[in-house]
Amino acid sequence: MHNLCHKKTHRIGSKLALPILSVAILSTLALVSDTAQAAPLPMPAMTGPLQSASPFRFDAGPLGKLDVTGVMSGMGLWQDNPVNTVSPDPVAFNGYTHADISNGQIFIQKTHGLIQFFLQAGAYNMPALGSPFLSTGATTAGYYGPLPQAYLKIAPTKNFSVLIGKLPTLIGAEYTFTFENMNIERGLLWNQENAVNRGVQVNYSAGPLSASLAWSDGFYSNRFNWLSGDLSYTINSANTVSFVGMGNAGQTGYSTLATPVYQNNSDIYNLIYTYSSGPWMIQPYLQYTQVPANPAIGVGRSTGTRGAALLTSYALTPHVTLAARAEYIASTGNTTDGAVNLMYGPGSKAWSITVTPTYQDHDFFARAEFSYVQASSYTQGDVFGPQGNNPTQARALFETGFLF
Repeated sequence: MHNLCHKKTHRIGSKLALPILSVAILSTLALVSDTAQAAPLPMPAMTGPLQSASPFRFDAGPLGKLDVTGVMSGMGLWQDNPVNTVSPDPVAFNGYTHADISNGQIFIQKTHGLIQFFLQAGAYNMPALGSPFLSTGATTAGYYGPLPQAYLKIAPTKNFSVLIGKLPTLIGAEYTFTFENMNIERGLLWNQENAVNRGVQVNYSAGPLSASLAWSDGFYSNRFNWLSGDLSYTINSANTVSFVGMGNAGQTGYSTLATPVYQNNSDIYNLIYTYSSGPWMIQPYLQYTQVPANPAIGVGRSTGTRGAALLTSYALTPHVTLAARAEYIASTGNTTDGAVNLMYGPGSKAWSITVTPTYQDHDFFARAEFSYVQASSYTQGDVFGPQGNNPTQARALFETGFLF
């Protein structure tokens, strides 16, 4: 999802103050209210090991009963071989250590009736392996704004629904925000995927089969020419397999921090298997991406990536879980055949390992993380360090906060 080559950053604006203040006020209401608590909600989606709290439910008059949840967390980071950015903006981070808010978000939703909705507001960070680290202010302002996901859901039956608005992507095995995933950082494969798109999505389920089809703006381009589909089969209570595909049906030359031009003109496919039983969760997946040749956007030769990842977590105790992720990804082409740079130069490769122990007790959580990335067949100037010539990067992170 992150553009490895795009170094532009944005200042945090005063418009972020309102959603952050709203988080503080509503979280206080949730903590002190004696209103009856409802069961955990399906949104925001949570892979685990973190578990969301039971929502605060209130009667909103003509809107009916609404559910409110949220997350407040902070994060500290150390890294070697930091990547310099071209911007003098003080929120662009190119140092060795950094501390920041990782999440200050509130979620308001209606989950019953024909007309439903989901609103997500606040500040967030989206750290990812192998890509420059941005401050939370730069991330929120430069990507999806203080309302990163917001959609209307029309659900005439329990098996059929239509979503309209700012939607989470169908592609990939990892979600967008830190608290939703096994690991604090997203992985190398995630760097080739989109995260949030604006559009319309249709969902249908029948027995063990579920399917989704979406028409959207892909990498948040505001050009509606992307088609996405997801087909999942639940083998039994412990095993699920999914095939996901998406691609640009047209051509988009537009580019921003959230819209890397090459990835926004690509086709992406995933094959994902998920096993979840007892203390174990195991999720291997394969990824194929391809950017067709298109001289109009600077792609002289069709270029793609091929990747594989294994994500696992094991609950050591009811409060302590150990998660790990291993990945390998390779890009096609070379520096002389017209291929474009999708990673660390045309034809570059990389592997990573990430380990994340997590502790959660009721609403409180704390977790640490160590990650290591090794690039090969890279182009000088396109990897890590002040000059972009070091092929490795190690990071250590700590995140703690509350899910309410």
